[in-house]
Amino acid sequence: MAPTTDTTPGAHCEMENNCEEEEPRGTKRKISLSNCGVCGSEEAKYRCPACLANSCSLLCVKKHKDDTGCSGVRNKTAFVTISEFDEMTLLSDYRLLEDTGRFAGGATRDKLIQIPRSTARAKRLAANARKLNITLRFLPITFTKSKENSTLFFTKDKQFLWHVKIIFPQSSTEFSQRRVLDGQTLEQILTPYIHPTESDPVTRQKLKMYVRTPFDHVKVFMKAEGRKANSVRYHELDICKTLRDNLSYKTIIEYPVLHVVLREHWKEFPLKGSADPASACKRVALQKELQDQENNRGVQVSPFLGGACETIPETEHPPVKRAKREAEEGELIDSSEGEEEEGKPAVNTPCGKSTDSGNSLADELEVIAGELEGSADGVN
Repeated sequence: MAPTTDTTPGAHCEMENNCEEEEPRGTKRKISLSNCGVCGSEEAKYRCPACLANSCSLLCVKKHKDDTGCSGVRNKTAFVTISEFDEMTLLSDYRLLEDTGRFAGGATRDKLIQIPRSTARAKRLAANARKLNITLRFLPITFTKSKENSTLFFTKDKQFLWHVKIIFPQSSTEFSQRRVLDGQTLEQILTPYIHPTESDPVTRQKLKMYVRTPFDHVKVFMKAEGRKANSVRYHELDICKTLRDNLSYKTIIEYPVLHVVLREHWKEFPLKGSADPASACKRVALQKELQDQENNRGVQVSPFLGGACETIPETEHPPVKRAKREAEEGELIDSSEGEEEEGKPAVNTPCGKSTDSGNSLADELEVIAGELEGSADGVN
């Protein structure tokens, strides 16, 4: 007799259920993941959020970023068609809005933003500089140039102790000097740097080109502020004059920056106001031509006086708004300069109404015409 095995119906059903569960799991894993896109030998375990490339290990992930330059960060603002828009995309957009709100809220609580733009010290320095005909402007206190500025003003002596930066472009060197009296001449300021004997030996070694050059072949320039980036101009400073005289009627941002230039490179620093002399001549000629036309327009010949000239007043034209001064090419001017002229009332009469001068002129013409008719009848 053949041996028999006892198989209960419950055990047989459990075995069948386990087989049915294992087959879909394996099938689902093979469908959802493919082989590694880097090595191609292992089954992929990870997917790049940025380019959706598959990888199997950390080494393959790093190699994928090095080869393709991928950042691995998902593009949260990428375009998604309506057919591909699903719940995950909606959740991603919602999280993006939350991150944006959180970032904006954190910016309003930032201490650097709440810091005032200018301080009382800066306002006092600007007011004292204005009395010396110097326009002194300041940057926000978080800027590096503002932190470097150590300028002081002595109220008793009415003197500035400037923080000065001196740039030597031909030697690619720059120095910052603190508390420079505005009564010193530029020659005295440059002596510790480029004088053949009185300068510092270490500094003299760095500035060999300047030390060997006499002071007559050296010029000092300062950048003209308030101009466009593509129209940079410079002020030429006098070496024999004091720092205060050289800074008068000029605009300075934080502190003066001096460019010490050798003679061979003077052309690389165009001066302010000497860029377009031809355009200035054309402007003067055009103004003269317009003035001549206005003068000729005011003299007309009267037919009643046999060719005699008579001056007839013209109707006044509406006022034209003009700036206080003409801006050079590339210069930026504040629009608030013409606010005073805008408040002036117009003196023109309303259209369609004749002026008193017009009425008196018509009466005089009628009298002259009557006298001419009377003399003609007497002759006949």
